[in-house]
Amino acid sequence: MHEPIKPPNLSRRDLLGVAAMGAASAALPVLAAPLHWDEEEVALRGNISQSIAHWCFDAVGWTVADTVRAAVALGYKSVELVDPPDWPLLGENGLTCAIALNGMSGAPFLKGLNNLTYHDEVIGNTKKMIDDCSASNGLCKQVIAFTGYKYRVADDPNSGEISMDEGADNCVKGLSELGSYAIKNNITISIEMLNTRDDTHPMKGHPGYQGDDLDYVADIVKRVNMPNVKLLFDIYHVQIMNGDLIRRIRQYSDIISHIHTAGNPGRGELHLTQEINYPDIMKTLLELGYEGYVGQEFIPTGDPLIGLRRAVLMCDV
Repeated sequence: MHEPIKPPNLSRRDLLGVAAMGAASAALPVLAAPLHWDEEEVALRGNISQSIAHWCFDAVGWTVADTVRAAVALGYKSVELVDPPDWPLLGENGLTCAIALNGMSGAPFLKGLNNLTYHDEVIGNTKKMIDDCSASNGLCKQVIAFTGYKYRVADDPNSGEISMDEGADNCVKGLSELGSYAIKNNITISIEMLNTRDDTHPMKGHPGYQGDDLDYVADIVKRVNMPNVKLLFDIYHVQIMNGDLIRRIRQYSDIISHIHTAGNPGRGELHLTQEINYPDIMKTLLELGYEGYVGQEFIPTGDPLIGLRRAVLMCDV
């Protein structure tokens, strides 16, 4: 049994002060920094259920416990994309795991459902994660899926390419099997579209990923036509490849089960110098009756706490 994590104390005044200094600092401060918080200054509306994608902060040295502490302090309801052994810590602190990875080691988006060569491996690992979700007493109810890369050998561009039609057919086959396996335990499988344009960083873009067009991935979901096979709408990736975000959210609102965020360009914080209008997007989600999570999945460039606090406030409409 883990001890419940006590939040750090932070005030809006402190946050603004640290932000002014942190933008010019190359070093990322640790979570345990002695800050202070006046609770009545930071109350959230809570209309949008927000989550933190842990991998973004693992990259700057946070443990899962650090991310949990930040989530509790800042008003988030979930820490996502963490492994099942960490889920009890979330539950003991009043959090969920909004969505889990598919159990694939390494880069989980590399080998996907578009490639029959990897079906046994991908489907087997995803079913194991579905089982873990089913045994979690409701802590995690959603598992991510990927089309995979378009190459016959996932990491070899010289191995030949899987056609778009073949890739879609294979994804429909795999998602249909996973959906049938998951539905009896009320687990949702959500497939994600990723951008292929940004080649500056292995997590800012994914050149070679087959599902890089929103309409293509949405069509796969619609062909499966199961109530628990849905679309993960990553605002950052869709902005890069397709744009027209609010219209597209309206277009596919019936199949969207999870949202990811990040600033563009650069997959950084949701500050006002990036191009995406997050408050209006959140208002659209509320208007449409969206009840899922919005996962903050940006790579911090300054103080992670400041970035997370700004993000939760910007999306709290």
